Amino acid sequence: MPAVNKLTPMSGDFLLDPNIVIALFAGEQIVLEHLGQADEIFIPSIVIGELNYGARKSSRVQDNLARIEQFTASNIVLACDAVTTSYYGGVKDKLRLKGRPIPENDIWIAALALQHDLVLISRDEHFKEIDQLKVAAWN
Repeated sequence: MPAVNKLTPMSGDFLLDPNIVIALFAGEQIVLEHLGQADEIFIPSIVIGELNYGARKSSRVQDNLARIEQFTASNIVLACDAVTTSYYGGVKDKLRLKGRPIPENDIWIAALALQHDLVLISRDEHFKEIDQLKVAAWN
């Protein structure tokens, strides 16, 4: 994989982290503006799982599950495959060697972004630890 700089693009192909989807659900203007300029948006299947877990912990379980179902139906969801596992292993090993572990689900999300050459949109600072991952925050 060639070295890639960390970018904050205004348009392109993006992979959304849960905190950005939650900001979208909350109607954050900055996120809505960026989404309006995006060429294509992708959602990791891992993010849908995290959103489902959050919905089940909420006080409005059925409403939130319905919103996630509608969101999933209207977006492209990327699932992990055998190629993703190779990226996952490389990312996790490099983080281990750096002594900078991050949550497991975030390694899978990063692996999908690297595999598909997408800019990961997240407000989690720990993604900056992953070499060659293009990250933007949309704050």
